[in-house]
Amino acid sequence: MTTKNRQAWLDIDLEAIRENVIAFRQLVEKEAQRKAAAKGRVVKAPAIMAVVKADAYGHGAPAVAQAAVNAGATWLSVATVEEALALRKAGITTSVLLLSEPPEEALSELLEANITCTVATADFLQTLAGHAMLEHRNINYHLKVDTGMRRIGVCADKAVSLARQAADVPMIKMEGIFTHFANADVAGDWDARQQLESFQGIIRRLDDLRLRPPLVHASNTAATMLMPQAHFDMVRIGIGLYGQYPSKDTYDVLDLTPAMSVRARASLVKPITMGEGVGYGLSWRAHKPSHLVTLPLGYADGIPRLCSNKMDIVIDATGKRIDQVGRVCMDMLMAAASTGDGVKQGDEFVLMGAVRSKSSAANVRELAKKSRKLVFGKSEDYISTDELAEHAETISYEILCGLGNRLEKVYRNA
Repeated sequence: MTTKNRQAWLDIDLEAIRENVIAFRQLVEKEAQRKAAAKGRVVKAPAIMAVVKADAYGHGAPAVAQAAVNAGATWLSVATVEEALALRKAGITTSVLLLSEPPEEALSELLEANITCTVATADFLQTLAGHAMLEHRNINYHLKVDTGMRRIGVCADKAVSLARQAADVPMIKMEGIFTHFANADVAGDWDARQQLESFQGIIRRLDDLRLRPPLVHASNTAATMLMPQAHFDMVRIGIGLYGQYPSKDTYDVLDLTPAMSVRARASLVKPITMGEGVGYGLSWRAHKPSHLVTLPLGYADGIPRLCSNKMDIVIDATGKRIDQVGRVCMDMLMAAASTGDGVKQGDEFVLMGAVRSKSSAANVRELAKKSRKLVFGKSEDYISTDELAEHAETISYEILCGLGNRLEKVYRNA
């Protein structure tokens, strides 16, 4: 498999996206059943919001959004105006939440597209109210509360006051209220508990005032996995949607399926003798006669330059790992194969993910699970996103988002 214009591409399995949504849906449903049994009454399972910002973490927002909706997600969320409108242009009609306040200049277009806006300040609340009156339409919004992340949101001690102020404004309605945890990926974290208690206090006060909105949400992927008491009416699944884990503390909660792999075909294979250097600065020299493989992707495609001379490449036909050698270039990188590997120009290689013969969702899930449990050595046939992230001294989120910038996306199991 190749793309039309390049010999390097992202292979994205939409079955994996759907299976991850189902896994989280089953998790929250099981927790709702546990709470129902403890309380002796029916407890409704929370809805699923699929976070598809940053072009679905590099996976392609329209395709991922549709797959998530097909698997049971009832809300989508994005970070920018362009991301929200792109979903509508792609024909996605599911409810979409813009996770921060937009510029006032974009508001009319957002409202016309039926995008739900976040309110974090009294000023924007008045702006929203002005548009409701000017355009003679009712507008729903979600109120963002800062309980400790210190990024955006109305301060926790002013949230109820702002909600009461908004309740007196005609034609606008608080459909939801939410917060975001700073440290939910650490099991039992004190700060996360403090944030939750602050948010719960706000919700109780809104209940007393009969101002609680239909949708209360606080849990990102990590909190959904580690803080069932924070599930409320909806959970927001970001990194977990793509089969990745927010931290080691979450490894044993669910078996997720990574959806993305990075593949390329060798643009050139040539012999290299002992002592010859490779790439800018000749940072690597052959210690024995080898075959040098050039692959047509580099740091402009999201392969971090920090991975130079650290990462492995997998020969797709055999599953064997070989060393990436020399500095990662803007558009190319090199690897060293043994003379006995029999590689040739046009052969397929894997930079992240599983070899093609083991690329079904079930196989990838098992390979990923095996990789997470390894203490020493490396998994054959598979390279995890976390492995690349470790070489690049970053996190899986950044790796995924960077890979989506220039490489074409090939979808399977649409």
